[in-house]
Amino acid sequence: MLHCNMIAHSVPLQLGLEDLLGDLHHARRTRDLGRLAWLAYCEVRRWARMAGEHALAEHSSELITHAPHTSREAFLAEVDELIFELELARQRGLATAATAATADSTQH
Repeated sequence: MLHCNMIAHSVPLQLGLEDLLGDLHHARRTRDLGRLAWLAYCEVRRWARMAGEHALAEHSSELITHAPHTSREAFLAEVDELIFELELARQRGLATAATAATADSTQH
């Protein structure tokens, strides 16, 4: 039962992450710095905390609050790093869900 609840809980997190990545990619492609800052500070941090990705939450917070960026390009490079970290978290989530589904099917 606990196993099924963990899978059910991870589905909304995965869907939320996919939406968030879509928003980030769109804002990055259009170079919308204000939207990127808002997504990184508010949405990425919120998602990361809910997912237990504390290092990712800290990174997203530092991206905005740590120090002024030297240039637009420096900010965009850090956003690219954050997007990469989110992509890795997405892959971890998909791998965990696949492993859980396999384990669940072998138990039945």
